[in-house]
Amino acid sequence: MRGRWSRIGSAALAATALVLAGLATTGQATAAPATAKSSAGKVTWTRACATPAKGRMACKALRVTGGTTAFQKAEAKADDVTPRAADASTPSGYGPSDLQDAYGLTSAASSKGSGETIAIVDAYDDPNAAADLAKYRLQYGLSACTTANGCFKKVGQTGSTTALPTADSGWAEEISLDLDMASATCPNCNILLIEAKSSSMADLGTAVNRAVTLGAKFVSNSYGGGESSSDSSYDTSYFKHPGVAITVSAGDSGYGAEYPAASQYVTAVGGTALSSDSSSRGWSEKVWSTSSTEGTGSGCSAYDVKPSWQTDTGCTKRAISDVSAVADPATGVSVYDSYGVTAGWYTFGGTSASAPIIAGVYALAGTPSTGSYPAQFPYAATGTSALNDVTSGSNGTCTTSYLCTATSGYDGPTGLGTPEGLSAFTG
Repeated sequence: MRGRWSRIGSAALAATALVLAGLATTGQATAAPATAKSSAGKVTWTRACATPAKGRMACKALRVTGGTTAFQKAEAKADDVTPRAADASTPSGYGPSDLQDAYGLTSAASSKGSGETIAIVDAYDDPNAAADLAKYRLQYGLSACTTANGCFKKVGQTGSTTALPTADSGWAEEISLDLDMASATCPNCNILLIEAKSSSMADLGTAVNRAVTLGAKFVSNSYGGGESSSDSSYDTSYFKHPGVAITVSAGDSGYGAEYPAASQYVTAVGGTALSSDSSSRGWSEKVWSTSSTEGTGSGCSAYDVKPSWQTDTGCTKRAISDVSAVADPATGVSVYDSYGVTAGWYTFGGTSASAPIIAGVYALAGTPSTGSYPAQFPYAATGTSALNDVTSGSNGTCTTSYLCTATSGYDGPTGLGTPEGLSAFTG
Protein backbone atom coordinates (compact mmCIF):
# COMPACT_ATOMS: atom_id res chain seq x y z
CA MET A 1 0.00 0.00 0.00
CA ARG A 2 2.85 2.36 -1.03
CA GLY A 3 4.32 2.57 2.46
CA ARG A 4 1.37 4.55 3.67
CA TRP A 5 1.28 4.08 7.38
CA SER A 6 4.81 4.62 8.62
CA ARG A 7 4.94 5.43 12.29
CA ILE A 8 8.16 7.36 12.72
CA GLY A 9 7.64 9.41 15.84
CA SER A 10 6.47 8.62 19.34
CA ALA A 11 2.69 8.47 19.64
CA ALA A 12 2.38 8.49 23.41
CA LEU A 13 -0.37 11.10 23.34
CA ALA A 14 -3.63 11.46 25.20
CA ALA A 15 -6.27 9.33 23.48
CA THR A 16 -9.13 11.74 23.95
CA ALA A 17 -11.48 11.78 20.97
CA LEU A 18 -11.69 14.84 18.70
CA VAL A 19 -13.28 17.39 21.08
CA LEU A 20 -12.57 21.09 21.24
CA ALA A 21 -11.11 22.11 24.56
CA GLY A 22 -11.28 25.85 24.00
CA LEU A 23 -13.04 28.61 22.14
CA ALA A 24 -11.75 31.41 19.95
CA THR A 25 -10.13 34.10 22.03
CA THR A 26 -10.63 37.01 19.66
CA GLY A 27 -14.35 37.44 20.19
CA GLN A 28 -14.84 37.28 16.42
CA ALA A 29 -17.37 34.44 16.43
CA THR A 30 -21.07 35.11 16.02
CA ALA A 31 -22.21 31.48 16.10
CA ALA A 32 -20.87 28.02 16.88
CA PRO A 33 -19.33 26.14 13.95
CA ALA A 34 -21.79 24.01 12.01
CA THR A 35 -21.49 20.25 11.76
CA ALA A 36 -22.21 18.09 8.75
CA LYS A 37 -22.31 14.47 7.66
CA SER A 38 -20.65 13.08 4.55
CA SER A 39 -22.37 10.46 2.46
CA ALA A 40 -18.95 8.84 1.98
CA GLY A 41 -18.45 6.65 5.06
CA LYS A 42 -20.82 8.65 7.30
CA VAL A 43 -17.97 10.83 8.42
CA THR A 44 -18.97 13.84 10.52
CA TRP A 45 -17.07 17.06 10.83
CA THR A 46 -17.18 20.58 12.19
CA ARG A 47 -15.93 23.87 10.83
CA ALA A 48 -12.70 24.83 12.57
CA CYS A 49 -13.47 28.55 12.57
CA ALA A 50 -16.64 30.02 14.02
CA THR A 51 -18.92 32.06 11.78
CA PRO A 52 -17.08 35.34 11.13
CA ALA A 53 -18.49 38.79 11.69
CA LYS A 54 -20.02 40.49 8.66
CA GLY A 55 -17.42 41.58 6.14
CA ARG A 56 -14.77 39.15 7.37
CA MET A 57 -13.25 36.15 5.63
CA ALA A 58 -14.02 32.59 6.76
CA CYS A 59 -11.33 29.93 7.02
CA LYS A 60 -12.08 26.75 5.07
CA ALA A 61 -10.77 24.04 7.42
CA LEU A 62 -13.15 21.20 8.31
CA ARG A 63 -12.17 18.93 11.23
CA VAL A 64 -13.48 15.37 11.30
CA THR A 65 -15.35 14.48 14.52
CA GLY A 66 -16.54 10.93 13.84
CA GLY A 67 -16.98 8.09 11.37
CA THR A 68 -14.48 6.06 9.38
CA THR A 69 -12.27 7.89 6.89
CA ALA A 70 -11.05 6.50 3.58
CA PHE A 71 -7.56 6.21 5.08
CA GLN A 72 -8.85 4.09 7.97
CA LYS A 73 -10.81 1.84 5.61
CA ALA A 74 -7.81 1.28 3.36
CA GLU A 75 -5.54 0.69 6.35
CA ALA A 76 -7.92 -1.90 7.79
CA LYS A 77 -8.35 -3.62 4.42
CA ALA A 78 -4.59 -3.89 4.00
CA ASP A 79 -4.27 -5.49 7.43
CA ASP A 80 -7.52 -7.51 7.09
CA VAL A 81 -8.91 -6.05 10.30
CA THR A 82 -11.89 -3.95 11.36
CA PRO A 83 -11.24 -0.19 10.99
CA ARG A 84 -9.98 1.24 14.25
CA ALA A 85 -11.79 4.05 15.98
CA ALA A 86 -10.19 7.44 15.48
CA ASP A 87 -8.54 9.08 18.47
CA ALA A 88 -5.91 11.72 18.96
CA SER A 89 -3.05 9.27 19.44
CA THR A 90 -2.41 8.23 15.83
CA PRO A 91 -3.10 9.64 12.36
CA SER A 92 -6.40 8.72 10.73
CA GLY A 93 -6.07 10.57 7.42
CA TYR A 94 -3.79 10.63 4.41
CA GLY A 95 -0.13 11.48 5.03
CA PRO A 96 2.66 12.80 2.81
CA SER A 97 3.40 9.51 1.03
CA ASP A 98 -0.29 9.16 0.09
CA LEU A 99 -0.56 12.66 -1.34
CA GLN A 100 2.75 12.44 -3.16
CA ASP A 101 1.74 9.10 -4.69
CA ALA A 102 -1.76 10.24 -5.63
CA TYR A 103 -0.44 13.28 -7.50
CA GLY A 104 2.72 11.86 -9.06
CA LEU A 105 5.04 13.81 -6.78
CA THR A 106 7.06 11.12 -4.99
CA SER A 107 10.31 11.60 -6.88
CA ALA A 108 10.03 15.40 -7.07
CA ALA A 109 9.24 15.70 -3.36
CA SER A 110 12.48 13.97 -2.46
CA SER A 111 14.72 15.89 -4.83
CA LYS A 112 13.19 19.33 -5.44
CA GLY A 113 12.06 22.38 -3.48
CA SER A 114 15.29 23.33 -1.72
CA GLY A 115 15.67 27.10 -1.55
CA GLU A 116 12.00 27.76 -2.36
CA THR A 117 9.69 29.42 0.18
CA ILE A 118 5.97 28.73 0.54
CA ALA A 119 4.12 31.48 2.40
CA ILE A 120 1.00 30.57 4.36
CA VAL A 121 -1.36 33.51 4.93
CA ASP A 122 -3.92 33.18 7.72
CA ALA A 123 -5.59 35.37 10.34
CA TYR A 124 -4.70 35.55 14.03
CA ASP A 125 -1.92 33.76 15.89
CA ASP A 126 -1.25 30.09 16.47
CA PRO A 127 1.11 30.07 19.48
CA ASN A 128 1.92 26.38 18.92
CA ALA A 129 2.53 26.55 15.17
CA ALA A 130 6.23 25.70 15.25
CA ALA A 131 5.87 22.92 17.83
CA ASP A 132 2.91 21.31 16.04
CA LEU A 133 4.71 21.47 12.70
CA ALA A 134 7.68 19.70 14.29
CA LYS A 135 5.40 16.88 15.51
CA TYR A 136 3.94 16.38 12.04
CA ARG A 137 7.27 16.28 10.31
CA LEU A 138 8.80 13.92 12.88
CA GLN A 139 5.87 11.51 12.56
CA TYR A 140 6.34 11.18 8.82
CA GLY A 141 10.12 11.24 8.69
CA LEU A 142 10.39 14.66 7.08
CA SER A 143 13.44 16.80 7.76
CA ALA A 144 13.18 19.28 10.63
CA CYS A 145 11.77 22.67 9.66
CA THR A 146 12.42 25.04 12.54
CA THR A 147 13.11 28.66 13.28
CA ALA A 148 16.57 27.67 14.46
CA ASN A 149 17.61 26.03 11.18
CA GLY A 150 16.06 28.81 9.08
CA CYS A 151 13.40 26.63 7.46
CA PHE A 152 10.40 28.05 9.37
CA LYS A 153 9.56 31.65 10.14
CA LYS A 154 6.44 33.21 11.67
CA VAL A 155 5.67 36.92 11.39
CA GLY A 156 2.73 39.28 11.68
CA GLN A 157 1.43 41.26 8.73
CA THR A 158 3.97 44.02 9.44
CA GLY A 159 6.81 41.51 9.15
CA SER A 160 7.57 41.57 12.87
CA THR A 161 8.45 38.28 14.58
CA THR A 162 7.32 39.63 17.95
CA ALA A 163 4.31 41.90 17.26
CA LEU A 164 1.90 39.06 16.53
CA PRO A 165 -1.90 39.17 16.47
CA THR A 166 -4.24 37.80 19.12
CA ALA A 167 -4.39 34.02 19.28
CA ASP A 168 -7.46 32.18 18.00
CA SER A 169 -8.08 28.45 18.39
CA GLY A 170 -10.15 28.07 15.22
CA TRP A 171 -7.64 29.76 12.95
CA ALA A 172 -4.88 27.84 14.74
CA GLU A 173 -6.43 24.64 13.36
CA GLU A 174 -6.41 26.24 9.92
CA ILE A 175 -2.75 27.17 10.33
CA SER A 176 -1.80 23.63 11.37
CA LEU A 177 -3.60 22.21 8.32
CA ASP A 178 -1.87 24.65 5.97
CA LEU A 179 1.62 24.12 7.38
CA ASP A 180 1.25 20.34 7.29
CA MET A 181 -0.02 20.26 3.70
CA ALA A 182 2.80 22.50 2.48
CA SER A 183 5.20 20.10 4.23
CA ALA A 184 3.50 17.03 2.76
CA THR A 185 3.87 18.13 -0.86
CA CYS A 186 7.16 20.03 -0.66
CA PRO A 187 9.19 18.67 2.29
CA ASN A 188 12.34 20.50 1.22
CA CYS A 189 10.70 23.92 0.99
CA ASN A 190 11.08 26.68 3.56
CA ILE A 191 7.80 27.82 5.14
CA LEU A 192 6.88 31.42 5.97
CA LEU A 193 3.75 31.89 8.10
CA ILE A 194 2.21 35.37 7.84
CA GLU A 195 -0.46 36.05 10.47
CA ALA A 196 -2.90 38.87 9.71
CA LYS A 197 -4.23 40.82 12.69
CA SER A 198 -7.84 40.12 11.67
CA SER A 199 -9.81 38.20 9.07
CA SER A 200 -10.71 41.31 7.09
CA MET A 201 -9.73 41.32 3.42
CA ALA A 202 -7.62 44.41 4.03
CA ASP A 203 -5.53 42.71 6.72
CA LEU A 204 -5.25 39.39 4.92
CA GLY A 205 -4.37 41.21 1.71
CA THR A 206 -1.70 43.18 3.55
CA ALA A 207 -0.31 39.83 4.74
CA VAL A 208 -0.19 38.60 1.13
CA ASN A 209 1.80 41.68 0.15
CA ARG A 210 4.12 41.10 3.10
CA ALA A 211 4.75 37.53 1.98
CA VAL A 212 5.81 38.73 -1.46
CA THR A 213 7.95 41.54 0.04
CA LEU A 214 9.74 38.92 2.13
CA GLY A 215 10.59 36.93 -0.99
CA ALA A 216 8.00 34.17 -1.19
CA LYS A 217 7.23 33.03 -4.74
CA PHE A 218 4.38 30.76 -3.61
CA VAL A 219 1.56 32.07 -1.40
CA SER A 220 -1.30 29.91 -0.10
CA ASN A 221 -4.61 31.40 1.09
CA SER A 222 -7.21 29.12 2.72
CA TYR A 223 -10.05 31.56 3.27
CA GLY A 224 -12.83 33.29 1.39
CA GLY A 225 -16.05 35.25 1.51
CA GLY A 226 -18.79 36.68 -0.63
CA GLU A 227 -18.00 38.73 -3.72
CA SER A 228 -18.37 42.51 -3.75
CA SER A 229 -17.92 45.47 -6.05
CA SER A 230 -14.64 46.18 -4.22
CA ASP A 231 -13.01 43.01 -5.52
CA SER A 232 -11.43 44.58 -8.58
CA SER A 233 -9.62 47.07 -6.37
CA TYR A 234 -8.56 44.26 -4.03
CA ASP A 235 -7.16 42.45 -7.08
CA THR A 236 -4.83 45.32 -7.86
CA SER A 237 -3.95 46.08 -4.25
CA TYR A 238 -3.25 42.57 -2.97
CA PHE A 239 -3.08 39.85 -5.63
CA LYS A 240 -1.45 41.35 -8.72
CA HIS A 241 2.02 39.91 -8.20
CA PRO A 242 3.63 38.78 -11.48
CA GLY A 243 6.07 35.92 -11.03
CA VAL A 244 4.34 34.68 -7.84
CA ALA A 245 2.04 31.65 -7.64
CA ILE A 246 -0.89 32.57 -5.38
CA THR A 247 -3.34 29.78 -4.55
CA VAL A 248 -6.78 30.34 -3.00
CA SER A 249 -9.43 27.94 -1.68
CA ALA A 250 -12.54 27.83 -3.88
CA GLY A 251 -14.88 27.45 -0.89
CA ASP A 252 -16.70 24.74 1.07
CA SER A 253 -20.37 25.69 0.59
CA GLY A 254 -21.06 24.07 -2.77
CA TYR A 255 -21.83 25.90 -6.00
CA GLY A 256 -21.24 29.64 -5.83
CA ALA A 257 -18.38 32.05 -6.46
CA GLU A 258 -16.23 33.38 -3.62
CA TYR A 259 -13.49 35.97 -3.31
CA PRO A 260 -10.47 35.97 -3.44
CA ALA A 261 -10.76 32.72 -5.45
CA ALA A 262 -12.47 34.89 -8.09
CA SER A 263 -9.41 37.10 -8.51
CA GLN A 264 -8.04 36.95 -12.04
CA TYR A 265 -4.50 36.82 -10.63
CA VAL A 266 -4.76 33.71 -8.43
CA THR A 267 -5.06 29.98 -8.94
CA ALA A 268 -8.52 29.03 -7.63
CA VAL A 269 -8.31 25.55 -6.12
CA GLY A 270 -11.36 23.30 -5.98
CA GLY A 271 -11.81 20.07 -4.05
CA THR A 272 -12.17 16.36 -4.74
CA ALA A 273 -12.91 13.14 -2.89
CA LEU A 274 -9.77 10.97 -3.21
CA SER A 275 -9.79 7.19 -2.81
CA SER A 276 -7.25 4.45 -3.44
CA ASP A 277 -8.25 1.83 -6.02
CA SER A 278 -6.86 -0.89 -8.30
CA SER A 279 -6.35 1.33 -11.35
CA SER A 280 -2.95 1.91 -12.90
CA ARG A 281 -2.83 5.26 -11.13
CA GLY A 282 -3.87 3.62 -7.87
CA TRP A 283 -6.31 6.41 -7.04
CA SER A 284 -9.63 7.82 -8.21
CA GLU A 285 -11.28 11.21 -7.70
CA LYS A 286 -14.67 12.80 -8.03
CA VAL A 287 -16.14 16.18 -7.14
CA TRP A 288 -16.31 16.68 -3.39
CA SER A 289 -19.95 17.29 -2.52
CA THR A 290 -22.06 16.28 0.45
CA SER A 291 -25.10 18.41 -0.37
CA SER A 292 -26.00 21.46 -2.42
CA THR A 293 -24.52 23.65 0.32
CA GLU A 294 -21.61 21.47 1.45
CA GLY A 295 -18.83 20.75 -0.98
CA THR A 296 -16.25 22.45 -3.15
CA GLY A 297 -17.02 25.93 -4.40
CA SER A 298 -17.22 26.89 -8.07
CA GLY A 299 -19.02 29.32 -10.30
CA CYS A 300 -18.91 32.43 -12.43
CA SER A 301 -17.77 35.67 -10.85
CA ALA A 302 -20.15 38.60 -10.84
CA TYR A 303 -17.36 41.17 -10.81
CA ASP A 304 -13.91 39.90 -11.82
CA VAL A 305 -12.91 40.00 -15.46
CA LYS A 306 -12.04 36.80 -17.27
CA PRO A 307 -8.28 36.23 -17.58
CA SER A 308 -7.04 35.81 -21.13
CA TRP A 309 -6.07 32.16 -20.59
CA GLN A 310 -9.62 31.07 -19.69
CA THR A 311 -11.55 30.14 -22.82
CA ASP A 312 -14.76 28.56 -21.51
CA THR A 313 -17.76 30.18 -23.13
CA GLY A 314 -20.48 29.78 -20.51
CA CYS A 315 -19.08 32.44 -18.17
CA THR A 316 -18.21 35.87 -19.53
CA LYS A 317 -16.26 36.77 -16.39
CA ARG A 318 -13.81 34.83 -14.24
CA ALA A 319 -14.72 31.14 -13.84
CA ILE A 320 -13.85 29.17 -10.68
CA SER A 321 -11.89 26.80 -10.28
CA ASP A 322 -8.60 26.35 -12.16
CA VAL A 323 -7.33 23.07 -10.68
CA SER A 324 -8.16 20.93 -7.65
CA ALA A 325 -6.93 18.45 -5.03
CA VAL A 326 -8.35 16.40 -2.18
CA ALA A 327 -10.79 18.27 0.09
CA ASP A 328 -13.53 15.86 1.19
CA PRO A 329 -13.24 15.36 4.97
CA ALA A 330 -14.29 11.73 4.47
CA THR A 331 -11.12 11.25 2.41
CA GLY A 332 -9.23 13.78 4.50
CA VAL A 333 -5.65 14.41 5.52
CA SER A 334 -3.82 13.95 8.81
CA VAL A 335 -2.91 17.05 10.81
CA TYR A 336 -1.24 17.54 14.19
CA ASP A 337 -2.71 20.30 16.35
CA SER A 338 -2.58 21.26 20.01
CA TYR A 339 -3.88 24.81 20.49
CA GLY A 340 -7.43 24.84 21.86
CA VAL A 341 -7.88 21.10 21.30
CA THR A 342 -6.57 17.92 22.89
CA ALA A 343 -3.02 17.71 21.58
CA GLY A 344 -2.83 15.05 18.92
CA TRP A 345 -3.85 13.86 15.47
CA TYR A 346 -6.92 15.02 13.60
CA THR A 347 -8.29 14.48 10.12
CA PHE A 348 -9.15 17.58 8.12
CA GLY A 349 -10.79 18.41 4.83
CA GLY A 350 -12.12 21.45 3.03
CA THR A 351 -10.52 23.41 0.22
CA SER A 352 -8.24 24.67 2.97
CA ALA A 353 -6.39 21.41 2.35
CA SER A 354 -6.30 21.65 -1.44
CA ALA A 355 -4.95 25.23 -1.66
CA PRO A 356 -1.64 24.58 0.20
CA ILE A 357 -1.26 21.23 -1.58
CA ILE A 358 -1.30 23.03 -4.92
CA ALA A 359 1.03 25.74 -3.59
CA GLY A 360 3.46 22.94 -2.77
CA VAL A 361 3.16 21.55 -6.31
CA TYR A 362 4.01 24.96 -7.77
CA ALA A 363 7.00 25.17 -5.43
CA LEU A 364 8.28 21.76 -6.55
CA ALA A 365 7.96 22.95 -10.15
CA GLY A 366 10.34 25.85 -9.46
CA THR A 367 10.34 29.64 -9.42
CA PRO A 368 7.79 31.05 -11.90
CA SER A 369 9.10 33.02 -14.83
CA THR A 370 9.43 36.77 -14.40
CA GLY A 371 6.26 38.64 -15.27
CA SER A 372 4.10 35.51 -15.49
CA TYR A 373 0.81 34.75 -13.77
CA PRO A 374 1.16 31.08 -12.75
CA ALA A 375 -2.63 30.61 -12.72
CA GLN A 376 -2.32 30.26 -16.48
CA PHE A 377 0.30 27.48 -16.44
CA PRO A 378 -2.14 24.54 -16.13
CA TYR A 379 -4.14 25.80 -19.10
CA ALA A 380 -1.22 25.04 -21.40
CA ALA A 381 -1.53 21.39 -20.30
CA THR A 382 -5.28 21.08 -20.94
CA GLY A 383 -6.18 17.58 -22.04
CA THR A 384 -2.73 16.12 -21.41
CA SER A 385 -1.46 13.44 -19.02
CA ALA A 386 -0.02 16.21 -16.83
CA LEU A 387 -3.45 16.54 -15.21
CA ASN A 388 -5.87 13.96 -13.85
CA ASP A 389 -9.16 14.93 -15.46
CA VAL A 390 -11.99 14.57 -12.92
CA THR A 391 -15.18 13.66 -14.77
CA SER A 392 -17.74 12.62 -12.17
CA GLY A 393 -19.72 14.43 -9.51
CA SER A 394 -21.52 17.73 -9.00
CA ASN A 395 -21.56 20.41 -6.30
CA GLY A 396 -25.06 21.76 -6.86
CA THR A 397 -27.37 22.96 -9.62
CA CYS A 398 -26.67 25.72 -12.11
CA THR A 399 -27.89 27.02 -15.45
CA THR A 400 -24.57 26.37 -17.19
CA SER A 401 -23.95 22.73 -16.30
CA TYR A 402 -20.14 22.57 -16.50
CA LEU A 403 -19.84 25.26 -13.82
CA CYS A 404 -21.29 22.85 -11.23
CA THR A 405 -20.89 19.40 -12.80
CA ALA A 406 -17.68 17.56 -13.65
CA THR A 407 -17.10 16.79 -17.31
CA SER A 408 -14.23 15.95 -19.63
CA GLY A 409 -11.90 18.90 -19.88
CA TYR A 410 -12.60 22.08 -17.96
CA ASP A 411 -15.34 22.26 -15.33
CA GLY A 412 -16.04 24.54 -12.37
CA PRO A 413 -15.76 22.18 -9.39
CA THR A 414 -12.39 20.66 -10.33
CA GLY A 415 -11.07 23.04 -12.97
CA LEU A 416 -8.71 21.30 -15.38
CA GLY A 417 -8.16 18.46 -12.90
CA THR A 418 -5.60 17.45 -10.29
CA PRO A 419 -1.79 17.27 -10.60
CA GLU A 420 -0.04 14.32 -12.20
CA GLY A 421 3.52 15.43 -11.68
CA LEU A 422 4.83 18.96 -12.20
CA SER A 423 4.69 19.76 -15.90
CA ALA A 424 1.30 21.50 -15.72
CA PHE A 425 2.66 23.90 -13.07
CA THR A 426 5.78 25.23 -14.77
CA GLY A 427 6.15 28.26 -16.98
